[in-house]
Amino acid sequence: MDLILCHTTADFDTLGAAVGLTCLLPGSKIVLSGGAHPPVRDFLALHRDEYPLIERRSVNAEKIRSLTVVDAQQRDRLGKPAEWLDLPQVKTITVYDHHMGQDSDIPATQFHIAPVGATTTLIVEELQQQQINLNPSQATVMALGIHVDTGSLTYDQSTPRDAMALAWLMEQGASLSVISSYRDPGLSPQLQKLLTEALEKLEYLCLRGYTIAWVTLQTEGYVPGLSSLASQLIELTEIDALLLANEHPLNKDDVRLTVIGRSQIPGLHLDKLFQSFGGGGHSQAASLNLRGVDSQDILQQLLKGVKAGIPHPPTARDLMSSPVRTIRPETTIAEAQRILLRYGHSGLSVVDSQGELIGVISRRDLDIALHHGFNHAPVKGYMTTNVKTIAPDTTLPQIESLMVTYDIGRLPVLENEQLVGIVTRTDVLRELHQGEGGEAEGQRGKGENIVKFSSLEQLRDRLNPQLWQLLTTASQAAEKRGWHLYLVGGAVRDLLLAEAAANSLMITDIDLVVDGFHKSADVGAGVELAKALQEIYPAARLEIHGAFQTAALLWHKDPELDSLWVDIATARTEFYPYPAANPEVEASSIRQDLYRRDFTVNALALRLTPPRAGDLLDFFGGLLDLKAKQIRVLHANSFIEDPTRIYRGVRFAVRFGFTLEPRTEEYIRYAINSGVYDRTAQTNTKTPALQTRLKAELKHILEAPYWRSALQLLDNLGALQCIHPTLSLDDELKRQLRLLESYLRRFDPQQNLIHWQMRLEAIIAHLSPQYRGKVAKNLQLQEDSIKHLQNLAKAKSEIEESLPNYQRPSQIVQLLRKYNLEILILIALQSQRKIRRQIWHYLTVWANVQPILNGNDLKKLGYSPGPQYKQMLEDLLAATLDGHMKNQLEAQEFLAKHYPR
Repeated sequence: MDLILCHTTADFDTLGAAVGLTCLLPGSKIVLSGGAHPPVRDFLALHRDEYPLIERRSVNAEKIRSLTVVDAQQRDRLGKPAEWLDLPQVKTITVYDHHMGQDSDIPATQFHIAPVGATTTLIVEELQQQQINLNPSQATVMALGIHVDTGSLTYDQSTPRDAMALAWLMEQGASLSVISSYRDPGLSPQLQKLLTEALEKLEYLCLRGYTIAWVTLQTEGYVPGLSSLASQLIELTEIDALLLANEHPLNKDDVRLTVIGRSQIPGLHLDKLFQSFGGGGHSQAASLNLRGVDSQDILQQLLKGVKAGIPHPPTARDLMSSPVRTIRPETTIAEAQRILLRYGHSGLSVVDSQGELIGVISRRDLDIALHHGFNHAPVKGYMTTNVKTIAPDTTLPQIESLMVTYDIGRLPVLENEQLVGIVTRTDVLRELHQGEGGEAEGQRGKGENIVKFSSLEQLRDRLNPQLWQLLTTASQAAEKRGWHLYLVGGAVRDLLLAEAAANSLMITDIDLVVDGFHKSADVGAGVELAKALQEIYPAARLEIHGAFQTAALLWHKDPELDSLWVDIATARTEFYPYPAANPEVEASSIRQDLYRRDFTVNALALRLTPPRAGDLLDFFGGLLDLKAKQIRVLHANSFIEDPTRIYRGVRFAVRFGFTLEPRTEEYIRYAINSGVYDRTAQTNTKTPALQTRLKAELKHILEAPYWRSALQLLDNLGALQCIHPTLSLDDELKRQLRLLESYLRRFDPQQNLIHWQMRLEAIIAHLSPQYRGKVAKNLQLQEDSIKHLQNLAKAKSEIEESLPNYQRPSQIVQLLRKYNLEILILIALQSQRKIRRQIWHYLTVWANVQPILNGNDLKKLGYSPGPQYKQMLEDLLAATLDGHMKNQLEAQEFLAKHYPR
């Protein structure tokens, strides 16, 4: 058996090379050592039968004669099949690869390694030499391999050999439509979610005119297609180099780290950098996989290597022409034209008698003046006076940015106010043949609507001392990094409401926002600050949340901070792609961060860092609304974008005894009556604000002591329709919820059941049977809850039909014990009084009755242990329930009669 081994997570180059080798080695089989990139997996779902693929588990190792490894030179890239390399009967091991400069640990008898863009190219060349033709399916997958690994011949490692190989594959019938479909297949839903998270978490650094970004994503398991995600990030953000790290647990004690590197910086060689950590790749694309390492330490070492490897970009001093041909403002148009023609310039700098630059005149300006007959007019009337200039140390990327932004063909270079050179478009284009430039770092201003709230000393007096120390430590850490730090949202609201309180306030849920826009647009600032704080507070657990790059520090029953939750985020703005979706976010200013919030009373921020520590930011009248005791939404479309805000508004109103501001209530009713939620649910499979986020709000409401009032207000607004269009809080549902509380108090005083969830199940159970399971799944309840609700109608029907026909308690017990406490309670809520009484009696009396004898007693009586024990005990229990026996003697007589030894 001749086998061709692909590396784990096979890409198209690996697969294409392997398919080509099956033509060179008739009868050979391809073994995919592990998984495959998502587009490869999708491709094989349709085309698998066209290629000689076999699974590893179907290989009889004793029959292996030769092994050929494609697109890899290390054993650990082959997964489990690497064990076959050591089989004594395998005499021939061949390696085909295009990654140069790697140390191989494969005991190969032949190596075929060459500096081409794709391993498939090497196979194509051998096929051509042996004059072996391909069928279209073989040619297509091989062409895909070259297209993907060379970026359709656009990557630096692409060679003329790759181009010629592609041309031959096209002659062999490679399908361009199939290649187009799989070359850029887009991102899977999982990768799309990670893309949103990565965009928010990206940390940036501008160095030598280039922008470097890095991000770490934590996932629950292996994620295929991270290389596609990295490419998408590069494209969307226009960064020059990226380090994308992914951590996922292998077991409770071990974590796997994958790092994908991408670069568009000329002279930066990622392959060499990654090889030093056991990885590999190309100068522009590389990767590594490690386990049992400090992920952040590895990432920082890679980042250090990237920074060290970035070449110093050319500066204006390197590019400029000098000395500069200048003219005086009195020079005539005709003379200026003559100078241009003589020296071949496209423009001239105009200086005064002191040699200082006062303007620039271009060939186009001169041509227009000449066309209108102004040959003898001075150039000062036609020159451009608002001149953009640069310094000698201005870098090439900055020069390019200025030229593109302002459509300038030449930039004078000034040093000490004197003209020392000029850089033209030609200079830039000539240099850009060696690579693309980065972009300069920008800054964004802030709004100034700041209301002085109180001194930090007054704030300190109202806070628990340990909490005050935490905020002080956080603000110092932020200040050290050049950031501003704000206490925002509910914590500020609660502090203002508790302003007159005599005792110190211990807030258990705190939101902090880092505003780094005055320093840099660093979307990962919040996470960085959280990690710094965890080093100071090691008792806290650090969590990185969701797609929005927020970090949380959690303390659980801490002796000083008790159970505290601190969320830390970077100031950001957001955009909802469609109603009820998750928002798309990007780093922004504190003002934009507050504007994206739900209600004015939650859009308050207290600055913790100097120089204006203690200032309150209230851009939207939150203080006035607190005084008026009203909940007011920030903008008209707020509820259309996010229906969970309706539930939050109701929760805040009931919790604080506030009212909904009239216009806000109008917005709520309009959003509900518009039918927008039904339409968006029909056209979008993912509507988190009607699913997971709605469930979270229902949890907050239904576990609060004011849940009845909140439900009533939601019903008054018609907002229960967000759960289902037919749902309303009618008298029957109110009765059932009151009855539910009696059952929970009586049968679950220790709260082993999740009471808020039971209330939600009772609400959903009030719907028609055909809607219950769908609503439960939509809200993503636990699987047990979904089953309860799906099976409720059937169980209720069985009980209601059977119970009236049962006279003996044993029959009732046998029927009801098939159902757990949750479903029996739900059935009781909806049943007639007679049925409820029997269920109540079962739960309070019959369910607690035990057989008079147990298994040990049966053994002492001489019965041999076995399956019959179960039936004997069942019969004893039934007889006990039905009153046929009252003591052990009667039980023994019962056994002697029905189970003689």
